[in-house]
Amino acid sequence: MARFGKVELIQVNGRGPEDVLVDADGGVYTGLDDGRIIRVGPGGRRIDAVADTGGRPLGLEFLGDESELLVCDARKGVLAVSVADGSVRTLVGEVEGEPMLFCNNAAVAGDGTIYFTDSSTVYPIEKWRDDLIEQTGTGRLFRRTPDGAVERIADGLQFANGVALAPDESFVTVAETGAFRLRRIWLAGPKTGTEDIFLDDVTGYPDNISTGSDGLIWVTQASPKVASLDRVRKLPSPARAVVRKLPTWLQPSPTRTCGVLGVSALGEIVHRLEGEIEGFHMLTGVRERAGQLYFGSLVLRCLAVTRVPRK
Repeated sequence: MARFGKVELIQVNGRGPEDVLVDADGGVYTGLDDGRIIRVGPGGRRIDAVADTGGRPLGLEFLGDESELLVCDARKGVLAVSVADGSVRTLVGEVEGEPMLFCNNAAVAGDGTIYFTDSSTVYPIEKWRDDLIEQTGTGRLFRRTPDGAVERIADGLQFANGVALAPDESFVTVAETGAFRLRRIWLAGPKTGTEDIFLDDVTGYPDNISTGSDGLIWVTQASPKVASLDRVRKLPSPARAVVRKLPTWLQPSPTRTCGVLGVSALGEIVHRLEGEIEGFHMLTGVRERAGQLYFGSLVLRCLAVTRVPRK
């Protein structure tokens, strides 16, 4: 395990830049809790408003070239956003005849196929802690093909979160935050259609994940495991309900320690960074591009940037 090296914090004009997406010029796109999507220029010298979804944008990807964003909006579903004029169109508003309750993260294949998560069918984004306490196991992973057809390819997930494709697109992996693991669904080869565990017993809560320009799958750890949450999960249902009704500051909460993993397509951990970053915590978004790591946070008003450590 290595500690984070020098980290630059970049202030943004809003709260909760939960995920990050980096373009060819080094600009960083992120979504804020007031519904805005912004582009932060290199070094934070300029911030441009891109669009307003009217919901809560979370996961971001490019849809084809860099002229359009694929946005997972927790309240609105899977959206396509024009970078040029900010227009928003809905790609998936409901699944299996019902609106998604908590659309979270996605990955886009080379042919335009979209893989995306719905974290819970019980609790919306405002009550994400409740799902982790109750362990509803209602998270799902869906696939939307270029012709618009949507199918469920995995369910029973413990808080389905980040999504990433293998560099050769032979499999898609999804983070189960509540189970401390990444599940893998095979898309090609002799195992097509089957699933297994890609990475198990992660030391922290995995959140967003992404495939870097280095071919690694980068995995955020928003916080190490919280012992008090494990104890609460073992309580009888009435007792858990009491905990869920407590003020947030009295509930089990993430620590200020955070981390990221760089994992090969074989499931081998190549990089493991962990520790406290001064002025930054609740690391929920990660993107690697050209040796730089860009971080987002669910709760702060800044992004963070550091270099991938040399091996």
